[in-house]
Amino acid sequence: MTFSIVARDKVNGHFGIAVASRFFAAGAVVPHLAGQVGAIATQALVSPLYGTEGLTLLRSGVSAQSVLDTVVDRDDGRHSRQIHLIDADGRTAAFTGEKCIDWCGHLIEDNVTVAGNMLAGPQVIDAAMESYLANTGQTLPERLLTAMDAAEAAGGDKRGRQSAALRIVHEEDYPWLDIRSDDHAAPLEELRRLYAVAQERYLHFAELMPTRDNIHGLLDRTEIDLKIAQLEAERKKSGLTSASFATPAS
Repeated sequence: MTFSIVARDKVNGHFGIAVASRFFAAGAVVPHLAGQVGAIATQALVSPLYGTEGLTLLRSGVSAQSVLDTVVDRDDGRHSRQIHLIDADGRTAAFTGEKCIDWCGHLIEDNVTVAGNMLAGPQVIDAAMESYLANTGQTLPERLLTAMDAAEAAGGDKRGRQSAALRIVHEEDYPWLDIRSDDHAAPLEELRRLYAVAQERYLHFAELMPTRDNIHGLLDRTEIDLKIAQLEAERKKSGLTSASFATPAS
């Protein structure tokens, strides 16, 4: 019912997952991530336990392949499930049960995995992987969204479109970015709009949030406010409007 990509930025160790499906709110159950720990996507006849318990195992230092072996081998429903994941060292693993609905399969490389089921064909995940590997100059969110667009253009979910999600973690357990389009005719396009909205204000304020190394966060918001004002002024000067539905056009 789903295609997704799990990736780790080799430069800074940040993790990201993007997912799309002809299924309501795929972003609620598929992606599981924690900063400096790893990222797991669980799909097909989804078991969220693959994600929640898999992250617990990753925190203990277990490798991606060992996590996969543990959660899959004990599960009698594994034949109808998919999981793909990356650990803190960039090691990858993936599994597609033999009863997942065609087309189904996965691809793995260092620091990136792609998987899907109920797809138009193998070209869907091929396109996602090729796109991700080719676009090394993009930021992690852009790279994931571009890969998902390539997969959709190659046929995507053979049943159609409904939901999509993008989640990114930096060093913390909480997400740096977590956006979802749960019920939309063009969910990947909606994700692009939401990402544009996040860049206007939200991601700048995210720099103020407390972290493991600074539990107080940044208490002086002056520099952030100036940056947001500058970006807004530049947008207006260029004749561009906010991507947000909540911001009146001016």
